[in-house]
Amino acid sequence: MRMLVLGGGLQGAACAYDLLQQEQVSRVVVGDRVLTHIPAFLSAIRDHPKLELLTLDATDHDAVRGAMKGAKAVMCALPYYFNLDMTRLAIESGAHFADLGGNTEIVEKQKALDADARAKGVTVVPDCGLAPGMVNILSQLGITKCDTTASVRIYVGGLPQKPQGALKYQIVYSLEGVLDYYTTLSWVVRDGKRANVQALSEVEPVAFGAPVGTLEAFHTAGGLSTMAVRYEGKIPVMEYKTLRYPGHAHIMAAIRELGFLGDKPVDVKGQSVVPRDVAIALMTPRLTKPDGHDLVALRVVVEGTTGGKPVRHTWELIDQYDDKRGISAMERTTGYSLAITGLMQAAGGVSPAGVRTPDECVPGDAYVAELAKRGVNIGYQAG
Repeated sequence: MRMLVLGGGLQGAACAYDLLQQEQVSRVVVGDRVLTHIPAFLSAIRDHPKLELLTLDATDHDAVRGAMKGAKAVMCALPYYFNLDMTRLAIESGAHFADLGGNTEIVEKQKALDADARAKGVTVVPDCGLAPGMVNILSQLGITKCDTTASVRIYVGGLPQKPQGALKYQIVYSLEGVLDYYTTLSWVVRDGKRANVQALSEVEPVAFGAPVGTLEAFHTAGGLSTMAVRYEGKIPVMEYKTLRYPGHAHIMAAIRELGFLGDKPVDVKGQSVVPRDVAIALMTPRLTKPDGHDLVALRVVVEGTTGGKPVRHTWELIDQYDDKRGISAMERTTGYSLAITGLMQAAGGVSPAGVRTPDECVPGDAYVAELAKRGVNIGYQAG
């Protein structure tokens, strides 16, 4: 079967790399406007007989339609603001569609296309990365294991294996996206009602085993996605927090307080300057570590009752940079997650047709098993 990946950046390349390993896949087309900066692990196999690199401008909808023609499934790793248009085009083309999501407002607009997707007999699954994505599937697994659910707590972060500098951080995906999460109010559920809390707030320690140790967790936006709406009034407590090395949140909160993350122009000696643009320009070269290997730390804890007795279900993952292939932990957990979802859709494992988020439609146990085949091993403990 023919699979189309939109976006040849880090996550799209990892998605394509994974698809190329699957016997049932006959063709993997990677479409992007510029194909000269494909990550080394995919560029090294650019002559693979299954792989086709296609110069494709996502704003040229006729060209996108042409690329989607004959594709069994489309996996979108473009910036989130392309997702709605790409969803419409995939439905029109009769292809299953999955994306990395990350913007809940756009996901809600995609959900409004449910009837169109059902009429075409295709599935659309937004939010198929790490967070949102993997963590939501694990959360739903925990909820289904409980008769009643009291709380869902999600912790996840992409981190350097060897932290350096004051922030103890390196760029593992878009810095602009990170700063968005640090400046946007975060949705949580408390006392069964949705509420907003400030990003970088309510810092708490979270202990992992060696070599990671104790990290700090704080609120950021996006991770719960539509689960906060779906379970409002049904689950008393739901929250998502980002993990970093201790001290990170305090420094970033101070930078935000001083106005360096603002998106409104200010006058600087007669020039109009956006503070956040300056912050990104200054931080990017200092936080870019081409040789810095990363890790992903994750914990999902669901508490409730089963048979009238209290239960706790915990999933935990420490995934590290793949030295052999040169694929980062963030690429493995995000790009592979997108590929797995697309493969499930193509094989009929996600049904019925329509638009649903991963927690609503992706079979959790099968998903975890697929990750394990790729060496992404999620531990589980019940107590």
